[in-house]
Amino acid sequence: MLENLADYRIVLASNSPRRKELMSGLDIPFEIKTLPGINESYPDTLQKEEIPLYLAQLKADAYKTLMRDDTLLITADTIVWLDGMVYGKPKDEAEAKYMLQKLSGRTHEVFTGVCLTTRLKQKSFFSVSKVSFSVLSEAEIDYYVKKYKPLDKAGAYGVQEWIGYIGVEHLEGSFYNVMGLPVRLLYKYLKDF
Repeated sequence: MLENLADYRIVLASNSPRRKELMSGLDIPFEIKTLPGINESYPDTLQKEEIPLYLAQLKADAYKTLMRDDTLLITADTIVWLDGMVYGKPKDEAEAKYMLQKLSGRTHEVFTGVCLTTRLKQKSFFSVSKVSFSVLSEAEIDYYVKKYKPLDKAGAYGVQEWIGYIGVEHLEGSFYNVMGLPVRLLYKYLKDF
């Protein structure tokens, strides 16, 4: 579909099965590459979209030495933001429950930063979505965390899972951004790359 990408070997640098699924939906041939142990710490002065943009760029930098001249690398990072705090991936079930209790009955923002990188240029962009949760009971939170193990998800939830079905009252912006990859925006930037 995108003739301008014909000379590129597109690489999605992500372990996320959701990003892989969303990228596949664009019908653009790509491969997956992942590097273990990329340091994902960031300066605590960063706010909102600055955090996932910084982390997407940090991930891209880790791959630079492995890139060929025809490589177009896609890196991304997603965070949940509420009350001036970042809710990344929870370290254990207790933290996952704590996060969901904080999100319960409230509206939070989901930011995804994406970085497109070749040896010659780099383009970064972000997407934001607002998600309103209904009040979740203790039993619902416990059930979700035990059954779905959301430790690999920002904010301790997957909008496409049971918790999204029963908990999301309203979503403003891209649903796919909340899943981890703003595919419409990614397609637009790839088309112009």
